[in-house]
Amino acid sequence: MTEQELAVKEKQEATREEATRPGRTYQPDVDIYETPDALWLWADMPGVEESSIDVDLADGVLGIEGRVSLDDYKDLEPGYTEYNVGNYFRRFSISSDIDVDKIQARVSQGVLALQLPKAEKAKPRKISVKAS
Repeated sequence: MTEQELAVKEKQEATREEATRPGRTYQPDVDIYETPDALWLWADMPGVEESSIDVDLADGVLGIEGRVSLDDYKDLEPGYTEYNVGNYFRRFSISSDIDVDKIQARVSQGVLALQLPKAEKAKPRKISVKAS
């Protein structure tokens, strides 16, 4: 087994045309997994409450946004920090093979989980072969 150096991953700041809230906005880290029936997306958004998450779909673009309450941090003066507090924003192009009427979202312990079911036409199917 080889030795590996442990390095802290930098948060990627999201660039947007118009910021409507003060402070920085970051891209949440995302994992995407495909099953025969759906795409699954998990986005890390620590510190974001359920009521502060918006998921929208318009013109084939899925947008996720999470807003962090900055009240808990306003009077803190940390001596050292590796965790930057901010909002989260990310967009994804969605295939027409997704059944947009059945998309589901839930959040648990700072992780947003989205289930994007495939339309019936996009699901794999077995084609029978007959002898002639």
